[in-house]
Amino acid sequence: MDKVAALKAHIPPVRTLISVDGAKNAFIAYFVFTHLVRTTVFVSSHGIVGTARAVYGGVMDRVVRIIMSLPSTVKKVEEGMQQARIDIEARLVPSGPGVERHLELPAQGKCTEWILAEMDRMDHETAGKTEWKDGHVSGAVYHGGEDMERVIVAAFEKFVVSNPLHPDVFPAVRKMEAEVVSMCLRMYNHPDGAGTMTSGGTESILMAVKAYRDWARDVKGITEPEMVIPASAHAAFDKAGAYFKIKVHHIPVDPVTRQVPIKAVKRAVNWNTIMVVGSAINFPDGCMDDIVELGKLAKRRNIGLHVDCCLGSFIMPFLERAGFPVAPFDFRVEGVTSISCDTHKYGFAPKGSSVVMYRSADLRKYQYYVNSEWPGGVYASPSISGSRPGSLIAGTWAAMQYMGQEGYLNSCREIVATAKTIENAIRNELPELFVLGKPVASVVAFGSKDESALSVLAIGDLMSARGWHLNALMNPPAVHIACTRLTVGRAERFITDLKDSLREAKERPSGASAGGNMVTVYGLGHSTAVGPRLVQKLATVFLDTLYKA
Repeated sequence: MDKVAALKAHIPPVRTLISVDGAKNAFIAYFVFTHLVRTTVFVSSHGIVGTARAVYGGVMDRVVRIIMSLPSTVKKVEEGMQQARIDIEARLVPSGPGVERHLELPAQGKCTEWILAEMDRMDHETAGKTEWKDGHVSGAVYHGGEDMERVIVAAFEKFVVSNPLHPDVFPAVRKMEAEVVSMCLRMYNHPDGAGTMTSGGTESILMAVKAYRDWARDVKGITEPEMVIPASAHAAFDKAGAYFKIKVHHIPVDPVTRQVPIKAVKRAVNWNTIMVVGSAINFPDGCMDDIVELGKLAKRRNIGLHVDCCLGSFIMPFLERAGFPVAPFDFRVEGVTSISCDTHKYGFAPKGSSVVMYRSADLRKYQYYVNSEWPGGVYASPSISGSRPGSLIAGTWAAMQYMGQEGYLNSCREIVATAKTIENAIRNELPELFVLGKPVASVVAFGSKDESALSVLAIGDLMSARGWHLNALMNPPAVHIACTRLTVGRAERFITDLKDSLREAKERPSGASAGGNMVTVYGLGHSTAVGPRLVQKLATVFLDTLYKA
């Protein structure tokens, strides 16, 4: 009996065995179940081919990391980056005996005349820069004319010290901001909506994504948010995903229409999805997604639909009246819950101004940040910035008042007509090239029908040699021009130069390139699996150089 008792004493109670084993089994079951569900959702969203590509990409990424960490590779990369740093600095940082540098505060303050003269000298000391006033720049400078400049400068001067963080001190700025938002809401056919001004399209997109994340957490209890975007959507959505810890699903666009396939978006939407995205128009090729079908999907699944009209801005709302066909894209489409619009693009307002609009103030409130327990008092701000330049708000309000509906309508008509002239010439007069999709507004993108024999990026570099500052694209390789008011009247020159660049590229030996920026940087991204990582390093070198005094 004593032996039996002793043996029993060393055997754990049955309940203990059950609880330990049960806990282990439950943990294993939970682990397997969650990963099985995630795998199933991923495969369902991306399909067999998309899943295989993702797995392959993940494996290659690990392989590339190992390769990049090898001492021999590190040495070669550092040598290459050092040469790239020297080349980039040579282009961006002025040098030579005539260059003066202002690296610390002057002992005595300078007079206005000296300051203006020094600014003028600095503006001209970099040789070989593109002269944007010639109208050879794609986008970048959305110039409303010299009269508009004077209007904006006058508004700046009047409100140069204002700050909308203190609306009781600067009530006029508060009023102007509210009126800018109201005018944009009416342009996009929702006068009862809500919105705020921001510092640009990226912040407008960031704010919308943040609002959907907080809305979904509060209303739907989503703690692992995801969003579904076209591969052609602006990189600001990826930036928002990185900033706000939101998983981003990229849906490849149709190679012919350049629209995001609705069926693929449907497959990618799951119980963690907080929003889907459509562009009107997108940046790469100027095409427009099917906003109506995206709206139906968003409404049916009770998720947000953000329409990115940052580039379309003050072109899209006037297209129909200007005589150009356009599918529905604004708040008249059921399911559209927010829109971003850059006033500093085709609205010709000063740089650093944009508007994000919501279908309701109830959704907008999730954009706000409020801290009621700060020792300094209640802190509340509508967007990322705390203090903001009221002068930019005043300049935007002044620009919109100066242009009016008739001014924007005429601007739309002239700019889009210019883009259509370029598009038609590429389609009908340059058989070696093709236009991406069906651009609806101010942007035209073109690629080579046989990239292996004729590189469109080499053509882009040859256009650069002729004074054009165009945008290079990837996936597929292409070049685009975003027409502005400065481009109006220069379409024939563009077409002539494009024909000459095409002829010169064809006369080069097969595989030869112009050796310019487009081929070097964008070609590097496609050359090997290591290419994209090298491009990232090169971009970092470029950003570092921006702050080299």
